[in-house]
Amino acid sequence: MSDCYGALMLRSLPTFSRAIAAVAMTAASVAVLAACSGPTATEGEAAVAPKSSTSAQIPAPVQDTSAGDAAPAAAALSAPVQAQVDYALKYWQDYNEAEYGVLGDNDCVNFASQSLIARGWQQDDEWFHAGDVYESSDSWRSSTAFRDWLETRPDLATPLDDTQRDQVSVGDIVQFDWDQSGDRDHTGIVTKVTHDDGGTQVYFAGHTLDSDFRSVDTAITEDHPGGAVYYWHIVG
Repeated sequence: MSDCYGALMLRSLPTFSRAIAAVAMTAASVAVLAACSGPTATEGEAAVAPKSSTSAQIPAPVQDTSAGDAAPAAAALSAPVQAQVDYALKYWQDYNEAEYGVLGDNDCVNFASQSLIARGWQQDDEWFHAGDVYESSDSWRSSTAFRDWLETRPDLATPLDDTQRDQVSVGDIVQFDWDQSGDRDHTGIVTKVTHDDGGTQVYFAGHTLDSDFRSVDTAITEDHPGGAVYYWHIVG
């Protein structure tokens, strides 16, 4: 008779008889009975992984995503930044013309300014949108004037160059000097940042060559070879 068979026979006895029989058993036999009885409820739960709920099967979004056109993760962003990015991704192609108008073929700063309003920025006497967008402040509609204004507002943004792109975050502002003349020729909103062994990759949304996740590196190596890129890290 095998040890497990004997233990199982013991378990089939009535409770009182089993108790008497167990007294006569050796310690080894008692151990066999325990082993043959199977895991307790707690051990069984540990041995078999619980089924994942639907929400658990969806990875929690993070700011760093793989390269491509996947939207940046909402869970990693603060509410103001998420509102800004949502606005940019909603209107990068379908312009919010009824509310803000369109600056012909130079609408990039008008669009970036709109996104900052969505983030919670307040207009002032130096940065504002007028009923007619062409009457808006220069800082609202010109990349260079926008840079010059931000340089006076360290409470709003911190300047970064491309050697500091590892400090760039989603919701920051990216600006380009295509011909390195000293002016700023284009402005966008950072919509995704990835970090991997190859370094930091930055993607942005913008008007005037409408885009949602345009690569900074593509912009300065393929679209405008030799162009320079700068960033404004938004404070708060």
